Amino acid sequence: MPIEGMIKRIRNVMRQDEGIGGDAQRIEQIVWLLFLKIFDDQEKIRELENLSYSSPFPENIRWRNWASDKEGITGEELLSFVNTTLFPTLKKLETEREDALFVREMFSEAYNYMKSGTLLRQVINEINEIDFTKNKDRHHLNDIYETILKGLQNAGSYGEFYTPRPLTKFIIETLDPKIGETLFDPACGTGGFLINALEYLKETKEKTTEDRKKIHESIRGCEIKHLPYLLASTNLILHGVEIPDNIKHDDMLAKSYQEYTAKDRVDIIVANPPFGGAVKDGVEQNFPADFRTKATELLFLFLFVHLLRDGGRAGIVLPDGVLFAEGVATRIKKHLLETCNLHTIVRLPQGVFSPYAGVNTNLLFFTKGEPTKEIWYYKLPLPKDLKTQYTKNRGITDEEFTPLKKWWNDRKENEYAWKVSREEIEKKDFNLDSKHPASAQTEIHREPKEILEGIEEREKEIMKLVEELKKEI
Repeated sequence: MPIEGMIKRIRNVMRQDEGIGGDAQRIEQIVWLLFLKIFDDQEKIRELENLSYSSPFPENIRWRNWASDKEGITGEELLSFVNTTLFPTLKKLETEREDALFVREMFSEAYNYMKSGTLLRQVINEINEIDFTKNKDRHHLNDIYETILKGLQNAGSYGEFYTPRPLTKFIIETLDPKIGETLFDPACGTGGFLINALEYLKETKEKTTEDRKKIHESIRGCEIKHLPYLLASTNLILHGVEIPDNIKHDDMLAKSYQEYTAKDRVDIIVANPPFGGAVKDGVEQNFPADFRTKATELLFLFLFVHLLRDGGRAGIVLPDGVLFAEGVATRIKKHLLETCNLHTIVRLPQGVFSPYAGVNTNLLFFTKGEPTKEIWYYKLPLPKDLKTQYTKNRGITDEEFTPLKKWWNDRKENEYAWKVSREEIEKKDFNLDSKHPASAQTEIHREPKEILEGIEEREKEIMKLVEELKKEI
């Protein structure tokens, strides 16, 4: 099935609807419709496997009874049903069943943006072309999800919630989670790290249905914004988690760090926390006086350390600014190095998050319970086919991590790798912004021609983005 074609047709239909105001709303509309179709198809399977199964939904709002008939209700009748019956019922499901509570949370901030019932029926009929009870159609789920994510990357600020799959995959493989270990992403966005963890454990560790149950119970996430939360939850369902209620729609920074006690501690933290933004007024008061700041990435870094068990390990994404920032940042980095072994910092090439974030980024790997004695740095080189940075159309790939993987367990200094002692770091007042000794002078004395070529390349990329924005407008 040509999934991209189907999503494109749906988007074209939605563009005709005056209620849809951009990619973000289009995506949310597609996701909640897909969710209800997937849920209904899963119920068909459960009904065959368990004759006593009963739905958490009243009969009148089950997909099969209002949406599955292509010649069913449409126009004003359909619009009225969705707005006055379907959504109010989903938002107030009166039951203590886990699946019902999960659905109620999923739809707590969801909306029907479409104002034409006729166009809505066209969208529903497109979705009905997929039968999620069939193996061949289930194989298309990843294609659907990746297509939606590509749209999300163009949906204004929502692009911040997407972390390149090769990057999440590398972090998960490096941390090597085990069955029974709790893995948590406190700022999970669309769930990329969690999905990679599920896939990795299934491929390398899972042997029994009991293993699968433990894996599903041990994967946890939290996301503050509703659309990424909706996508993360739906993605987990597509990957076999029947009730992904371990994904919470919440703000991890809005609670005092002291309220996170031993029961909240986890074995593994993976995250690409939001950076470059400021928290809401007063949120910094939830943290110790010496570590209070408005910078989200710094508060999350402190929280990550707090949430890890002794012996727990983390693989996270942070911008360059954290490495060299001073003041509160210095105190947080000192705390990190005193309580954790920050053993590796991978310095990523420019443009890994292009075009959503222009800052340079790093991968930090640390283990809690022992102080840092030295830090290994590895500068991931830019591929030879790129002049200055990754672009929207040429992102980072799995293959580009291969040399780093080979080096990881047999560490030696080379043209990409070097180490810095704790003493050197303390002398620099915990500035972690280290460059390879051999390359520092080279970078300082770059040829003017090379500098100009880099500027021209970036200007071309900016102009491409401007033209794309003009088309969207």
